Amino acid sequence: MSSHAYAKELQIASLAVQRAARLTKRLLDAVDKGTLEKGDSSPVTIADFAAQASVIAAIHNAFPDDEFVGEEDSTALRADPVLLERTWELATSVHLDDAESEALLYTPQTRAEMLQLIDLGAKGKCGRTGRVWTLDPVDGTATFMRGQQYAVCLALVENGIQKVGILGCPNLELSTGRVSEQLVDRDGHGQLLSAVLGQGATIRPLGTGGLLPTTPLGLVPQITEGSEVRFIDTQEARTQNLPLHAQVAAQLDCPWPNPVDLWSAQMRYVAIAVRGGCNAFIKVPLSDQYRSKIWDHAGGMLLVQELGCVVSDLEGRSVDCGLGRSLTGCHGMVVAPASIHGRLLEAVRVTRQSIAQ
Repeated sequence: MSSHAYAKELQIASLAVQRAARLTKRLLDAVDKGTLEKGDSSPVTIADFAAQASVIAAIHNAFPDDEFVGEEDSTALRADPVLLERTWELATSVHLDDAESEALLYTPQTRAEMLQLIDLGAKGKCGRTGRVWTLDPVDGTATFMRGQQYAVCLALVENGIQKVGILGCPNLELSTGRVSEQLVDRDGHGQLLSAVLGQGATIRPLGTGGLLPTTPLGLVPQITEGSEVRFIDTQEARTQNLPLHAQVAAQLDCPWPNPVDLWSAQMRYVAIAVRGGCNAFIKVPLSDQYRSKIWDHAGGMLLVQELGCVVSDLEGRSVDCGLGRSLTGCHGMVVAPASIHGRLLEAVRVTRQSIAQ
């Protein structure tokens, strides 16, 4: 194992995400994915519950003093014995093929322990002090259910600052140079991307055993013309002001809509990192009160920042990861190469101002 800072965290987290990614892929073959509706009408499957239990089990075993912020809680499982049993089977039956790697992780020993581990994530929050792991077990559940792009996301936030980010993308296929919902890795197991603050970012194929060799990800090209911007967005968005996004693109004289359209928030960071046909995105919420959940962005933000992008809110402020379970101080988002970020901020400001008048 490497001796660089956060080497142990990176190794354990990468193995945990790889195991969870394998777990989610197993469920993809199931006709009935055990789907529920959350309070906000977004879907959740037993893969979400099982992956959260699997990842927290591994990280909590290795770093017992750390806290967790996870998207799911165990309420639905406690109320439904059939769903609980299916989640238990999935969470405990998937292991890495490499015994040495699997021995570095941990699997819940009882159903009660599994529920408690899930709820460690439900109860946690990020603050100004301490170490907290943020987790989205399946970011993009709607597209996961369609066999399209999704990510298993894990990040270490220490004293409110992202330190490590891991994104497992089981369906990511890179042969065409464009990331697409429809272009899915059917021959392999997808890709695992990781970043450590100040150490750059890497990519490796997801496997079924030990970690495979990494390849450094190159810095994103630093563009200077608005016409060179290639936005990534989702035309299915229900919380974003897409007409305003289109006006910003028109002001920059760049293509709209760009062909790269992804539902998963974390997959948008991945697409920028791998130069998958896009290099920026903006998020102007429809509501002034809307704030993103931290698990939808932590880790992915670090990934693109390590590659030369700037991530800010609509006013140009850095994103604060130490304000709880949401990005409370962050209204909207602008993500772009450092060389063009200021230009995008100004285009968003002018467009919003013109609409408000």
